[in-house]
Amino acid sequence: MTAYLNALGIICALGRGQQAVRRNLFAGDCSGMRAESGWVPERVLPVGSVPGELAPLPPHLAQQSSRNNQLLLEAALQIEGPIRQAIDTFGASRIGVVLGTSTSGIDEASRGIAHYLREGQFPEAYDYRQQELGAPANFLADWLQLSGPAYVISTACTSSARAMMSARRLLDLGLCDAVLCGGVDSLCKLTLNGFTSLEAVSSERCNPFSVNRNGINIGEAAVLFLMSKTPAPIALLGSGASCDAHHISAPEPSGKGALQAMSKALASAKLAPAQIGYLNLHGTATQHNDAMESLAVASLFPAGVACSSTKPMTGHTLGAAGALEAAFCWLSLMEGAVPPHIWDGQADPALPALRWAKVGDLLEKRCLMSNSFAFGGNNVSLIIGDAL
Repeated sequence: MTAYLNALGIICALGRGQQAVRRNLFAGDCSGMRAESGWVPERVLPVGSVPGELAPLPPHLAQQSSRNNQLLLEAALQIEGPIRQAIDTFGASRIGVVLGTSTSGIDEASRGIAHYLREGQFPEAYDYRQQELGAPANFLADWLQLSGPAYVISTACTSSARAMMSARRLLDLGLCDAVLCGGVDSLCKLTLNGFTSLEAVSSERCNPFSVNRNGINIGEAAVLFLMSKTPAPIALLGSGASCDAHHISAPEPSGKGALQAMSKALASAKLAPAQIGYLNLHGTATQHNDAMESLAVASLFPAGVACSSTKPMTGHTLGAAGALEAAFCWLSLMEGAVPPHIWDGQADPALPALRWAKVGDLLEKRCLMSNSFAFGGNNVSLIIGDAL
């Protein structure tokens, strides 16, 4: 069954809404990456933050208030019309919610616990449910008064890509007629300090696949697709996943797991590698990830494919990254262009040469692939394209 992508709400360091994100994405605009202090002691780090005020949660849902849920609400409000129409058409019990997150409301929870340690009691606004991983799906279902399946997948950096795969399964199984799927993660000290402890965070804008690459930047984002059986111009054509379990925090160095996920996605979509017009790389700018991904890509696409990592423009949005970069493929189909690869142009001689997209490059073939790789060798590849 075809999983149509009927609507897209998006907010990230590139902007709020399709128009702003689309304009900045294809221009290669990295101005959303801002150097900030206060996240990690004694360090100033570039982060992909969303500036300005966010929409407040309705008063009756105030107990679910968190920056994560506010970002999600911002994305949902952009497509509230199509969502409400789907509810009217199918009924509240036939609409599912499947989201990916790795942070949920842990930032608010951390501040609440710090207050408890100082004062001996929790602040009035503290609610344990803010930090539950299921909180984003619960909030969205409560706000829209949905009674279909609602849950969160948390598999680190593949979370929202897996959420999109799961949403398609709900449609295939006949459990839902439409699913709100995607992901959301917000900046917080826990993740920034965690990745710093792994010596994985760069003090400069990340530089994927360069010989000078030295780590990731972290960002925040919310992406929400309305996926349904109702025909639309763009669809999720295929997906593939693998779990190589090579190491808790380092990828399998040959790229075997990544290659398996990409190959499964192509088989799922009934496509050959030569039919892919663009590949959005996971491209975190760490030594090991970029090395193994370049090996996998060169093996699968010996004739080359236009590709880029968009993380220098957004930061690595972790649990939201898979859906965010699938959204960039969706926008590429709308624009007829591909996102450029932003780096210093200094290729790593130890890595296979890839075909880097530049500002102004057009989309030549209308099937696009997006990779997401996570801790523990958890690999996902999605294919977005014109509905068949």
